[in-house]
Amino acid sequence: MRKLPAAAQEERRRQVVVLRESGLTYEAIAAQVGLTRTGVFDICRRSAEQGLVGLASGPRGPAPGTGRFLEADQEAQVRALIRWHTPDELGLPFALWSRAAVRELIEQHCGVRLAVRTMSTHLARWDFAAQKPLRPADEQSPKAVLRWLRQDYPVIMVQARRHKGTIVWGTRLDLLRRWARPQLRP
Repeated sequence: MRKLPAAAQEERRRQVVVLRESGLTYEAIAAQVGLTRTGVFDICRRSAEQGLVGLASGPRGPAPGTGRFLEADQEAQVRALIRWHTPDELGLPFALWSRAAVRELIEQHCGVRLAVRTMSTHLARWDFAAQKPLRPADEQSPKAVLRWLRQDYPVIMVQARRHKGTIVWGTRLDLLRRWARPQLRP
């Protein structure tokens, strides 16, 4: 019966109640509708105690939020650390955030050891998604790199000098960390 949609389950429960009211035994009803005797008894008991409301399908599984091992403030701290730091900045032996890196971070900062397989659930709940590079790096094409160094970079240097700017070399992550991180002042 669990595999049936909620509406079909409710209809089957109504059938059980009607058959019981017609005088059939629990065993006869169970054989007719494909349930166990205990299942039929439970449906009849719920109907007697709650009426038609007792036949409605309720939410399944544990209540949202139960079974969490981290408090809300701990989750907020971990999210902030992931958002504004790289694993190596936090003393973890990883270059990029992975499920294993997040697991180690949680253990280090919260004292809770979670299974690596549960990290996907946590990361999805925190709105973090796995990322893939949009395109291969230019370094994979030595000709393209040489062309950029000879043609594009000199133009960039001239523009930077004209505007009294500074050219900063780094990855997108370096730039993001440098300029997107909120400045905290004591």
